Formats: sequence, structure tokens, C-alpha cells
Amino acid sequence: MLSEGIYQSFCLNAASLEFQTTLFGPWRLLTVGQGTSEVVEVIGVVRVVTLEDEDLLAAHGNVIFARYGLQTISRCIPNQPYGVHDDYTERVATPKIIEVGMALAEQGVEAVVVSCAADPAVSELRTRLSIPVIGAGSAAALVARGLGQRVGVLGITEHVPPVIETELEDLLVGYARPDGVVATTDLLTEFGRQSAIQAAESLLAGGAQTIVFACTGFTTIGLAQTLRNKFACAVVDAVEAEGLLAWYACRGADRMVEARV
Repeated sequence: MLSEGIYQSFCLNAASLEFQTTLFGPWRLLTVGQGTSEVVEVIGVVRVVTLEDEDLLAAHGNVIFARYGLQTISRCIPNQPYGVHDDYTERVATPKIIEVGMALAEQGVEAVVVSCAADPAVSELRTRLSIPVIGAGSAAALVARGLGQRVGVLGITEHVPPVIETELEDLLVGYARPDGVVATTDLLTEFGRQSAIQAAESLLAGGAQTIVFACTGFTTIGLAQTLRNKFACAVVDAVEAEGLLAWYACRGADRMVEARV
């Protein structure tokens, strides 16, 4: 049997289907109709901001599902209402992220994603777990590195997160922080959204060809597609990037097996 927490998250991503599930270690067998069943990998998503709104909690997992067809379980850390936005909040969050990540692994997920562009606790979790642990920041930087274009980084911290700066190296041509935005929750306002658009425009004016998100809060407000439409530029969304690596970690989510009925 799936635990209640896994089942609720699983239903969230497949709410439109009539299905039955069977648990096989880290695999879930999703029976669709009467003809076939699909073996579905489940990814654990650690949110580094405390969220009581279920839609906001599931937002990053839903992006990963929409892009790559991977089911997700999303869990947030406690007592972190403004997320991770400086060295202090990252230090405070690290043990909480480790605890949540290990709990997800115990539930049988195929990989753990830390959905924060600073990659907090990623290295610590990798030493503790045998499954892949993916950080949003390094994932985004690696995707941008693969594009090989000049990169402008859009974030909410004072400086580019070190994990992103290290990966980008010579491709990095600029960094911008939206005016008036100091925490991820500021992006949920119309002012924060417009400020982020203006900051991205300044990066492009400064010579950037690709925008890389150094905050997963930009994903929560759907900023990537807005920028792609408005400026016709490449935008590397950190949540989309972490989902891409999770897809590879799971070797794809398109296995089909005969149903036994």
C-alpha cells in the first residue's frame, strides 16, 4: 500500500485518470484502463520554504510532471516562511532539508530534488543516500553551459549563488536582482513580478543571450514563458532543469508493461 502522503501527491498529478496503483519498491504500477499498465517513477521534491497552500506546495512538482511525465511527492521544510535567501537562512534550512530529503528516500522515491538554486544540503544528502540527489542551481547552470551562450543570471540574493557561478565560469556576463525583492515570497506580488521582468530585460541589454533563474520562485510565478514570449530569448528555468536531470536519473518515465488482470 502507498502511504497516505504518497497517495495524495500521486493523485494530484493524475487526478483526471481512473487508476489503481501497486507499490514495487521505488516503482509504482499505474493501471490505466484495461489494456496496459505504466511503470511510473516517483520523484521527491524538497521545497525550502514553508507553504500551507497545497497548490503552491505542489507547483514545482506539477511543472516537472507537465514537462517530463514524472510523478512527484512534494514536502516543505518547517519554520522557514521566507525560504532561503542569504547565508543565514541557508544555514538554518540545511538540517531541515536533510531531514525531509531522507524521509522522502525512506518512502521509496527514485530521486530527491532540492528545489532551490543555492543547492542547500545537496552535498550532505548525497553522502547519506544511495539515490540521485539533484540541486536546482547546478542543474540550471549545467543546462545553460550546454547551450554555450552568454548568460545573465536572475536571482534574489545579493550575489550569484556559488554553485551557479562555478559551473558557468566564462559564460557569465551579468547578474540582476529585481528591485524590492529580498525573499521568494516577494515574487508572489504583481510588483515583484514586474520588477523581475525589468531585471531580466536589463540582463539582455547588457549582452546576455540566455537567462538563468537563480531562484525557483520565478518558476512559481510562471516567469520563464513570460520572458520567452516577451523577449524571444532562451530562459533556463531551474525547476525545469532539475526535472530534466531527474528524468535522466529515472531513465525516462515511458515504460509500458502488460497488465495482468
